[in-house]
Amino acid sequence: MTNRINQLQAYMDGSGIDAMLVTSPKHVYYLTGFASDPHERFLGLLLPRGDEPFLLVPALDYEAARAASSVAAIHTHADTDDAYAVLSKLMPAGIRRLGVEKDHLTVNRFEGLREAAGEAAEFADAGLPLREMRAVKTPEEAERMRGAVRLVEEVLRQGLALVKPGVTEIELVAELEFRMKKLGAQGPSFDTLVLAGAKSALPHGAPDRTAVREGEFLLFDLGVFADGYASDITRTFAVGGITDEMKRIYGSVLDGNLRAIAAIRPGATFGSLDRAARETIAAAGYGPLFNHRLGHGLGMDIHEYPSIHGNNEERLREGMTFTVEPGVYVPGVGGVRIEDDVLVTADGAEVLTTFPKQLTVIG
Repeated sequence: MTNRINQLQAYMDGSGIDAMLVTSPKHVYYLTGFASDPHERFLGLLLPRGDEPFLLVPALDYEAARAASSVAAIHTHADTDDAYAVLSKLMPAGIRRLGVEKDHLTVNRFEGLREAAGEAAEFADAGLPLREMRAVKTPEEAERMRGAVRLVEEVLRQGLALVKPGVTEIELVAELEFRMKKLGAQGPSFDTLVLAGAKSALPHGAPDRTAVREGEFLLFDLGVFADGYASDITRTFAVGGITDEMKRIYGSVLDGNLRAIAAIRPGATFGSLDRAARETIAAAGYGPLFNHRLGHGLGMDIHEYPSIHGNNEERLREGMTFTVEPGVYVPGVGGVRIEDDVLVTADGAEVLTTFPKQLTVIG
């Protein structure tokens, strides 16, 4: 934690920022080890340049912060306090340029902060250095992500045993999310998707009482938060026998997934990964039916930097983690998506997800 704060201090030295205020709960956790959900209450970590940082937390979180935080100075505000007035008294004098997380602040919170900092203060975006730090995972972070993957794959294994014709999407979702908690997850990392038949052609469809039937696709997209980090996996199955055309659709998506993963290496561009998958799927005749980006960054959030699409010419770095999830969606027939979580290594990729990807008949 101290090293991360030191990195931000170095960034402030080089960019003329007098202090940085971190208000996103996940970034407070990332920098201090203190995890909380303050709801509407104010939570902030202030990093004055060249001075000791401090936390300002709701009074009800003081003991938890004191137990978990690597930052020793902890101040509180009561529910009856104006948190920004408390912050104003704690902030060092003479701050002229304050770094804030622009993506996290609402207009209302920004106005309170502007009053606390003083009208003369300028605001810089603190999101960029935090994004860059989080993009490359430490070995400890990578191991936490492996744990989240192992957990969700066990959830999927148990869930598949419940599939039979007549069971509904929402029944399967309920069983999967129950097992997440039972196996030790903090909870799902997003709303679990189970989509049957023609609904599997909806990349962001909503599970309901649609029943599983033979001769159709059944798509599972699920993930968990475990030990502060997310996993995200999609697998598509055949319920009973399916048509040759459905098998070709599946094969094209699997080929695209494998081609993209084979292209991963430090120095490659994100766009080249997307193109590797997209060109493979287009060659099979399904190009227009792959209607979303190849993947997204993964870590403390289910969707984070980078975005893996064909126009992104930024380059991969060792330690980055993201998803590879090509898909083909045929209206009225069904869809196939195969999603893996990957870690960029010195010479390629470690595929964190190990659940089998060959076409599997279930139910």
